[in-house]
Amino acid sequence: MIVSNKWSIDPSHSEVSFKVKHLMITTITGYFEKFTLELETHNDNFNTAKNIEFAAEINSINTNDKQRDEHLKSADFFNANVYSHLRFRGSKYQGANSHAVLTGALTIGSITQTVKLEVSFGGIVMDSYGQTKAGFSLSGSLSRKNFGLTWDAVTEAGNIVVSDEVRINAEIQLIKQIEV
Repeated sequence: MIVSNKWSIDPSHSEVSFKVKHLMITTITGYFEKFTLELETHNDNFNTAKNIEFAAEINSINTNDKQRDEHLKSADFFNANVYSHLRFRGSKYQGANSHAVLTGALTIGSITQTVKLEVSFGGIVMDSYGQTKAGFSLSGSLSRKNFGLTWDAVTEAGNIVVSDEVRINAEIQLIKQIEV
């Protein structure tokens, strides 16, 4: 018998971060502190995942620099006054053993692009409270300019201030919600 399971994120045991080069010599890390993720699977097989919905609140960006965070929220980048969230809708989770690829549509502002994320599946366990949990590590990269995040600056010496490539990393722990 096929059982449909609903899963949602455990925000206390998950994190979503991004990394970007500054002046092309150091890497700056930022986090989204508020995000949601829900999906469904048949039984506990994540290759059957559907209705994969992720959203991150733009105003929750934290790069450990208040001035930079405000700049990222401005119209130069995410335009948080108009677009409160970035969204990812997964369309295909395909893998074998502990490695998979998650393909989906990422929307930042008014632009949607297909992205692929490498997934490392950590497994499924029952915690001490009787909750079934599943763990994942995700990584990928994208061109910020493809999403309309085109702000650029060059120093007097000719150095690029912010790279186009943004690396995405996420540590995700899901909690099984409902068996239907």
